[in-house]
This record gives sequence, C-alpha cells and structure tokens, in this order.
Amino acid sequence: MAKDIAAGHIENQWDAGKAASMSEPEKLLYRSNLLGSDKRVTNYGGGNTSAKVMQPDPLTGEDVEVLWVKGSGGDIGSIDMAGFATLYMDKLRALKGKYRGVEYEDEMVGYLPHSTFNLNPRAASIDTPLHAYVAKKHVDHVHPDAVIAIAASENSKELTQEIYGEAIGWLPWKKPGYELGLWLEDFCVKNPDAKGVVLESHGLFTWADDAEECYKLTLDTINRAIEWFGEKTADVPAFGGEVHEALPAEDRRRVAAALMPAIRGMISEGSHKVGHFDDQDAVLQFVGAKDMERLAMLGTSCPDHFLRTKIRPLVVDFDPANPDVDGTLDKLKGMVEDYRADYAAYYDRCKYDNSPAMRDPNAVVYLVPGVGMITFAKDKATARISGEFYVNAINVMRNSDAVSTYQGLPEQEAFDIEYWLLEEAKLQRMPKPKALAGRIAIVTGGAGGIGAATAEKYLSEGACVILADIDAEALGATHENLAGRYSKDVVRIVEMNVTSEDAVAAAYAEMAVEFGGVDIVVSNAGIASSAKVEDTTLDLWNKNMSILSTGYFLVSREAFKMLKTQGIGGSMIFVASKNGLAASPGASAYCTAKASEIHLARCLALEGAPEGIRVNTVNPDAVLRGSKIWSGEWLDQRASTYGTDKGGLEEMYRERSLLKRSVFPEDIAAACYFFASDESAKSTGNIINVDAGNVQSFTR
Repeated sequence: MAKDIAAGHIENQWDAGKAASMSEPEKLLYRSNLLGSDKRVTNYGGGNTSAKVMQPDPLTGEDVEVLWVKGSGGDIGSIDMAGFATLYMDKLRALKGKYRGVEYEDEMVGYLPHSTFNLNPRAASIDTPLHAYVAKKHVDHVHPDAVIAIAASENSKELTQEIYGEAIGWLPWKKPGYELGLWLEDFCVKNPDAKGVVLESHGLFTWADDAEECYKLTLDTINRAIEWFGEKTADVPAFGGEVHEALPAEDRRRVAAALMPAIRGMISEGSHKVGHFDDQDAVLQFVGAKDMERLAMLGTSCPDHFLRTKIRPLVVDFDPANPDVDGTLDKLKGMVEDYRADYAAYYDRCKYDNSPAMRDPNAVVYLVPGVGMITFAKDKATARISGEFYVNAINVMRNSDAVSTYQGLPEQEAFDIEYWLLEEAKLQRMPKPKALAGRIAIVTGGAGGIGAATAEKYLSEGACVILADIDAEALGATHENLAGRYSKDVVRIVEMNVTSEDAVAAAYAEMAVEFGGVDIVVSNAGIASSAKVEDTTLDLWNKNMSILSTGYFLVSREAFKMLKTQGIGGSMIFVASKNGLAASPGASAYCTAKASEIHLARCLALEGAPEGIRVNTVNPDAVLRGSKIWSGEWLDQRASTYGTDKGGLEEMYRERSLLKRSVFPEDIAAACYFFASDESAKSTGNIINVDAGNVQSFTR
C-alpha cells in the first residue's frame, strides 16, 4: 500500500492486494469510499464516481456496456452497491437524438429512467451525462477544497494552466446538466491527452481506463494543488490578517450558549431548527480576520456548498475585545430581520414566473467574531454537515484570495441553482418529517428504565435528546446503546445532580451549545424510600424532598428561562407517581415529595400558558423492569411492607391493578411522547395515570 508522506498531502490508501479479487463494480465502490473518506477530497453527498462495465444483458445474454454511476442523493463516502444507478450506454448515447437544446435540457432527466439496466430502482443523478460522455472507463467528479480554490479564482483558467499545464483542462462555469455533459465530451474529443478538467466555480473531473489509475490520478491532481498553494501562500496572512483575537474556549462556548437559543427562537416560526457550533481553528481564523465580512458577503462558489449554506451567512455584530453578550442579544432581532429582508430582495430580483415560492428566508450560517460559527437546519446532521460545507468554503476562500481574487457564484446563477425546478422536485419527494423532527429534549434520570425508554421514543420520532443522570457508568452505557442505534449526532449526555443549581444550569448551557435550545423537558430523576414515619430520619425526609421536589423545581426554572428566550413554546413533563395522589403505608417522605411534584406542575402550567409552555404529569406505578430504584433497598422494603418476596412483588402489583396488567417503561414513554407531541397541543395542567388502574389515584 503506497503512502504519500509530504506535508498536507492526501494519502493514497489503495490496497492492490485487496482490490485484486474485486469485480469492476466492486472496485468502483472501493474507490468511491476511499475518496469520500476525506473531506479535503469532497464533502458529504458531494461529487460522484462512475465506471463503464461490460455485463450480460438480462434478456439477451449478450455483453453490453453498462454505466455504473452514483445515484441521486447519495454520498460516495458511505455508499454501498445499492447506491449506484446502472444504465445502458447505448441508450445514453441515443439520448443525444432527443436533445432539443440548452433551454430544454432539464427534460433530459425524464429520459434517464428509460436507459435503466436490469430494472435498477436507484434513480440516476443529473450528472449522469457528464460521466457517460467522457470516453474513459472510470470517471471521478469531486469537490476538493484546493481545486475549488483554483476554480473560484477570478483568473481560474490561467491558474489551472500554470499548475497543471496541458494535463488538466478548464471549462467555464456552467450549471450541472445535460449541456455540461456535452461540453465535457467535446473537450475530451478536442484534448485527447488531457487527464481531467477543472470546472469554473464547481470542481474537478478526472478520468482513466483503470480504477486504481483513476483513483491515483484524482489524488495526484488534488495533491499538486495543495502543494502549489502551500508554496504560494506560505507568507501571505490569511484573509488579510487577524483583527479579532479568539476568546478562550470556555468563553466561546458561554457566548454560543447565550446566542443559540435566541437565534433558534427567531428562526423556528415555520419549523423547529436544530443548531451546531463549530470553533475549530480554521473557523476562528476566518471569523477573526480583516477580510471576513467582504468574503462572507460574496457567498460560496461550488453549487454543493451553496445549496447547503444559502446565498450568504449572517455576520453577528459582536466584539470579542468588549464581549457584551446582552448588547448583542438586544441587536440580534434586527440582524435576523435585516437578513430576511435582504434574502427576500434577492428572491424578488432573481425569480422567474414559474419559480417555486420563496423558501425559508433565514440564514443557515451565523459567523461570530472571536467565537466561531453557528449553523441551524432542520435536523442535527444537516446542521453539522452545513457547517462542514462552510468550512470547505472557508478553505477555498483562504487559498483563492491569497493568490488571486475570490469570486462566489453570480447572484442569478446562485438563484438558478437554489430554485432550480429539478431541485424543487427533489425536495417535494422528501419523506414527511417525523412528529418530533427539529425538537430538542432533555430527560433527567435518563440512564434508568423510564428515562431511557422515553429518550428512545423521542429519538424514534425524530428528536434530539440530552440524557442527564448522576450515574456516570449507567449514563455511558445508555448513550452507547442509543447513539449506536440512532446516530451519535442526535444523542448527548451530561452528568447532572438535579439538586445542584450550578450543575443544572451547566446542563442547559451544554444543551444550548450542542443542539441550540430546548423544546421538551422530562423531569424523571428520582429515588424511592420506605420507612414508617417514626423511623423516617430528617436526612431521609430532606433527601426525598431535595431530589423529588427541589430537583424538579431547579430543572423547571432553567427550562423556563431558555423556553422564554426562544419564545416558541414547549412542553414539560413531570414523571411523578401514583403515590403523589394515593397514599401508601410506610412511605410518607416519598409520597409527600411526589405530591409536591404534581402541585408544582400545576403551578407551572399556569405560569407557562401565556408563553405556550405546556406542563403535564405522568403518574406511573410499579414499573419494575429496568428501574434502578427497584434494584436496591426499595425493592426489599416494599416486599417486606406487603409481605411477599422479590419474585412475587410484580405479580402482587399486577393483581392489585384494575386491569390486571404489568406496567413497563415503554408504557410511560408512550405517555411522555403524547405530552411532548402536537397531539396534546391543547393540553396543559393534566395528569395521565399509567398504573393499570388504581381507584385511589383517580384524579378528581
């Protein structure tokens, strides 16, 4: 396995021994995954790869030439074999006879399904002709930062020739589509010795007749650009030099924690957004630089960058030398409104009679001098990926502006990409969002049975979840389980003692930075104790009240602060107990604390209603499975109280219920989901008993 060791070079990871036994489609997959594994080669979902392969026709049995190409919407870094579209090359060549000219090129996408080989259901991407009409067996199209820096420069053609000579050609900007495929074909015919081409303001195409050769050529082309920029920019101050020194890391997160819920509230009117914060070195260098605002206003160049990050970012008016967070918050609404007005004006200037209606006019990217970059999107993964795309754009701007003059896409071209009817059709095909998409939840006692089940229910319905618990070991295990099944993007953990004001405040600050705010608060942290009143010590009494009453108060108080900052409502759910309504022998401290929770919820329902904050209670009973409470002394004590052993306690609880059924964590989670979802949008101050029926706890 060869390895490039030059500083900054992308490593050649091709393993010839491993590839020797692969078929041509398998080599295509291998090459694609290797290229997509490095963000310097291409972004998530960006670029595409292809191979022309001889295969037997399923009808005739005769060998035919088949184009394997990344399907629409795929990602080469994570693609599998099912992610490739397969098309007959003879039919793709025949499509030229249907082409009526550039003004009709979008209709060519509708012909691609007629070229499908072997009934492959994977939809072909609009870039298919760009691969089909290059007369080489293997083609790579990627978006490397170093090459886009060439492509986005004012004199990109001259730079391409200076760096690559005649080996790599250049084509002017052209929107992806059928016409560009014909341009590429024409270039290849006229330049038979060329090994690739730089597309202005777009990216790189390379080609070869061997899979490994094509992979190596792609890396060599990128590494040549990296090396060239390294030589040319070594002594050039990035972005005109630093004018704002970055705040210390702890202060950066503190500022982000203050700004993100406020921004989120302002931009979530149409649909809830999830945030992502990035303060890596490349971001800090950019947001603290002299030329940051000038470059940011030019927008991004590569269409993939642009689609993920919008026409331009919003630069937050913040001076890290005089960090007045309150003053910035006071001005923030005006900044957001100005951005919306600017976006609406852009839409009005560029729209056509048949353009789709204006979409969300809010910024995706927010740049904060001395602090970092905040991105907001419909879900956490999209917010994170949008940030990654803008980091790619930062890398492009740094190199391009150091050797030339950086240029973004012309405004009309940018609009034509953003509001492309084909792009709109793709958006319309997207699946309907899940019920809790864009929502952010915190679950205290998140490592226990009820807490983990509730978190899982929320995750399954599209929410992001913070698991808070005092038990670090159990918290880690629950996180590993849920993150492994729902992705690490959507699950975070925080060790939190609900009786500590500082710990609770820190947990909410962490949630603000990680996800942008909060929508759903599940107070579930708990203990249980059993003792006759004369045996109840003051310490035991205070422990119950501290965790079950004061803890719920502290969690609620911080929640109200953040929910009111956002101004978009929210839902709080108290997991109380049947014992809060129905007294039990030998458990006065526990029952009283649980009754306190229920009444606190009623009080908060009154206070929260004007702000759209709903507060409701779920009362479980005898949820033994998965519960940490029922694994210790409480189990022994309750078994003793009712004159049974551990094995018979669940049966005893089941038989005493009206419905004669056991209650499980998932049952409580279902009730917590109901109160968190829009299904209960008109409910507050309510109680749901999930106890299989207990006449003493009937609400009245």
